[in-house]
Amino acid sequence: MPTTVLSVAGSDPSGGAGIQADLKTFLDHGTYGMAVVTALTAQSTTGVTGVHAVPPVFVAEQIATLRADMPVDAIKLGMLASAEIIDAVVAALSDYDGPIVLDPVMVSTSGHRLIAPDAIGALRERLLSLAAVVTPNLPESAILLLDEHPQAFAERTGSAVLLKDGHGVGEIVLDALYRPGMPVARFSHPRLSARNTHGTGCTLSSALAARLAQGEDLHTATGEAIAYVADLIARSAGHSLGSGKGPLLHGLDD
Repeated sequence: MPTTVLSVAGSDPSGGAGIQADLKTFLDHGTYGMAVVTALTAQSTTGVTGVHAVPPVFVAEQIATLRADMPVDAIKLGMLASAEIIDAVVAALSDYDGPIVLDPVMVSTSGHRLIAPDAIGALRERLLSLAAVVTPNLPESAILLLDEHPQAFAERTGSAVLLKDGHGVGEIVLDALYRPGMPVARFSHPRLSARNTHGTGCTLSSALAARLAQGEDLHTATGEAIAYVADLIARSAGHSLGSGKGPLLHGLDD
């Protein structure tokens, strides 16, 4: 039986982020991908112009119908735009015991807010308890952690924190993994100056979920997922799709 991974996230019609990037990433890792859609977006490589959230009861129905029929070895949670959708997801997954990777999608790269203000509190208070690891970038970490140190946050919540440095400015990207009861693990690689970075956050969290589904430990899965995305950015640097931040070319040659 193939390894399966479920994405619970928003749709990106440009194919670069959201469930489209997740499914491509799952396939890149030799896993069978499934998707529960939480929101429709109007977006391209230049930004997001609109969001239409799926009714929470239907998000829950998608999850329940799928889980009644299909095995789910790991889950990636992406865009959950409202507190009501978060509550529906929490209830639908309350008995799930596999690894869950939470990508706290809050603001698009172009600056469009993708989550309601009350959903931030719901994410902190109710959704984190389900997650094995949460993967904020630097702007998201400021909203999620407030002034709390990542290690203290991990110890208090029981969820590991992969603090991503993709929005940093140094010549070296330095990502850090904070785990309850364990020393921080750091992963570094040269920062690439590349236009085509649309969907990198979705891709990283999905790669991490796929590797956890295949039985890798969190430290190994994190390092391999980071290396996969860095290589994908390098291989996607030369194309000219879109007039904004172009997508990563999952599964395609240079």
